[in-house]
Amino acid sequence: QVRLVESGGGLVQPGGSLRLSCAASGSIFGIYAMGWYRQAPGKQRELVASITPGGSTNYAGSVQGRFTISRDNAKNTMYLQMSSLKPEDTAVYYCNKIPGSWSWGQGTQVTVSS
Repeated sequence: QVRLVESGGGLVQPGGSLRLSCAASGSIFGIYAMGWYRQAPGKQRELVASITPGGSTNYAGSVQGRFTISRDNAKNTMYLQMSSLKPEDTAVYYCNKIPGSWSWGQGTQVTVSS
C-alpha cells in the first residue's frame, strides 16, 4: 500500500499563491495517473487537477488557468501550484491516484481569506 503525505497548505489572502506537495512512498508512483482533490466543508470531495505518467494534464473549469499540476517521478512527488486564489478555493486538499484510490492521506488545509 502506498502512503500519501500532502503538505504546503496555509492561510493566504485572495489573489495570493501557494504550492502544494504530495509525497508518495514506494516505487510504483510513476506508473499511475495522479490527481489533486479538494473537499470544502459540507461538500463532496472533487477532483481539481490530474496528470498522466507522461505529464499530460487536465483541470476542472473552476481552476483552469490558475492552478498548475506537475510531477517528479524520480522523487515520487507531485505538486500543485495555485495562483490567483479565491475564497471558494478554501478546502482540504488531497492527492491520490486515478482511477481508484490508495488510502487517503491527512490532506493539507488551504484557507483563502482576508
